[in-house]
Amino acid sequence: MPREQRREQVMTQARKVFMDRGYHSAGMDEIADAAGVTKPVLYQHFPSKLELYLALLDRGIEELLHSADTALASTTDNKERVGATMRAYFAFVADRNSAFRLVFESDVMNESAVRERVDRVHEAIASKIADVISADTGLRHEQAMLLGSGLQGLAQVAASRWLTSDQSETTLEESADLVASLAWRGIRSFPLTHPPGEPSQ
Repeated sequence: MPREQRREQVMTQARKVFMDRGYHSAGMDEIADAAGVTKPVLYQHFPSKLELYLALLDRGIEELLHSADTALASTTDNKERVGATMRAYFAFVADRNSAFRLVFESDVMNESAVRERVDRVHEAIASKIADVISADTGLRHEQAMLLGSGLQGLAQVAASRWLTSDQSETTLEESADLVASLAWRGIRSFPLTHPPGEPSQ
């Protein structure tokens, strides 16, 4: 098997192990067995468990940032933009192939490399949202960042809560739209200074 394909196989299985058992309970023996490789081969790709975890965390962060960028750029209608962003968060959490627990619920936050990455993705998404808010409302950067952080936190907590709830009661789409409705009621109270088009009602 080509090296890159083997590495991908290891990462896929390692993500499942970390998601199911957490960082501290997961062992390199277990990951090697799950990936169908020997420990020496595993260590050829990742010299330590932490380096493997960080590689998975980086990939999860990249996926989340891409989803956020796509949602924010999908429309110039701000109401639809809020809805798209919420649905992106819920979809990221619902996708069992994503690394959402590594990004949102890491049990290795005492590791500075993990903490820095998690803090950086929260800041990056809040900043992306803040840029849109600031451009549309004229709010100062720090004011817009407060709102961006609030919306990012709302999306994350609500999506994580939905995952542990009885999903037969409300679908992903219904839940995301419900939370988006709450967020939109707050955001729309700020007057637009640079309307992108006909404002949503």
